[in-house]
Amino acid sequence: MFLPNNRKFYPSVFIERKNRFILTCKLADTNEPITVHLQDPGRLKELLIPENLIYVSYHNDPQRKTKWTAELITRPNSDVLISLRSTLPNQLIKLALQEKVLPDFSHLTFKRQEYTFGKSRWDFLLEGEDLPYLLEVKSVTMAQNEIGYFPDAPTKRGKKHVEELIEIRQQGTHSTGILFVCQREDIKRLQPADWIDPDFSTVLRHAKEAGVDIKALSCKVSLKGITLEEQIPVQI
Repeated sequence: MFLPNNRKFYPSVFIERKNRFILTCKLADTNEPITVHLQDPGRLKELLIPENLIYVSYHNDPQRKTKWTAELITRPNSDVLISLRSTLPNQLIKLALQEKVLPDFSHLTFKRQEYTFGKSRWDFLLEGEDLPYLLEVKSVTMAQNEIGYFPDAPTKRGKKHVEELIEIRQQGTHSTGILFVCQREDIKRLQPADWIDPDFSTVLRHAKEAGVDIKALSCKVSLKGITLEEQIPVQI
């Protein structure tokens, strides 16, 4: 499954992170400093290193405060690209579910995106022969030694979602699952980041014990787009 890029990317170098969603970069061709919007709210400490290469896109929208958006970043001292668009996994998984190219979900039919049930809004509602299925998608960008980690910053919202998926699963109204999408090609397996958010790690382990499906997929990122590669093991 391939999701093409329809934007023009400009190479730049990272200078500093002003706040959670704003970067200062410098265009590689002109050395012009630019203010860049960052979708990914994670810490990204191993990626946002001064002089690291970031690809940005330009948006001439009068409603926007920033004209530039961070799209891709390179792993330091390598040519591996990592997507910084946190909304991209949902777009990719929606297409994959609609075309039934995910083996673990091919028996289910895509019904709705952003479906509200209980206390939260879920990424996808799927239907099959048995119970309806609630699927939550999480973006992964952090990796060390071919292991992907989630989260890369404490996430009370993420913990709350997992707790609710456990509750819904136990109530018996829906089957539930979490799908981690690794937006880089150098991840071979996924683990919870215990040292960053031990509470999330604990509740994720409880979810597995309660019967919540926990899956992970790897992706290959290029300037042309993002390709869904294969399922990788989740070690909890």
